[in-house]
Amino acid sequence: MKLGKRIFDDFLSLFYPRLCLACGQNIPANQGDICITCQYHLPKTNFHLEKENPLTEHFWGRVNIHSGAALYFFTRGSRTQKLIHNLKYKGKQQIGVKLGEVYGTSLKSSPYFHQVNLIVPVPLHPRKEKIRGYNQSDAFAIGLSKSMSIPWSKNALQRIEMTDTQTKKSRMERFENVQSVFQVKDESALKGKHILLVDDVLTTGATLEACANQILKVPDTKISLATIAFAKHI
Repeated sequence: MKLGKRIFDDFLSLFYPRLCLACGQNIPANQGDICITCQYHLPKTNFHLEKENPLTEHFWGRVNIHSGAALYFFTRGSRTQKLIHNLKYKGKQQIGVKLGEVYGTSLKSSPYFHQVNLIVPVPLHPRKEKIRGYNQSDAFAIGLSKSMSIPWSKNALQRIEMTDTQTKKSRMERFENVQSVFQVKDESALKGKHILLVDDVLTTGATLEACANQILKVPDTKISLATIAFAKHI
């Protein structure tokens, strides 16, 4: 039965080839969404192995975070950028779940993340999420929740204003764009928790900082951060 399915999948791939979401090359059906080569060569940061690292240093003097980490480095034109593009704009939310599962295993074994007891994704505005069909940060949170055996909350934090895209804005414009667009919706869900706030990419950190500042207004909370990617040149 399994052999027959494999033969059928191979035959189907002749007409509908499966492409790696990171490099765009053809891959066998049994390799998932990222080819073996990309799984090996995608640039991992290993930030979860260090208490202080380039991601945590980025927030020094701006917001009090407990720990921070990212799975991959992000540079323009890279495989990481293509992977994120497929996740955000091409409907490939399953890759966010898979990357969450992969990275959650690493975070669970790190001494800097083992006290986390709730995962909160950076929210999209409801209208934008309806247009896109999903929130890519939710997908990442779902995968992390599964592999870390920690619950995640979609509704504890909400975006109350629909802002312009951050992509082409300067660093200062990004901060101004998100300064007051988030609010805690369910304070009781966050009170007393060590929260892992998650997003797809850290560039300037403006969005994560705005979210973290709102969460830290809730009594007895701690914040750690995790992203799929970290931009090397901010």
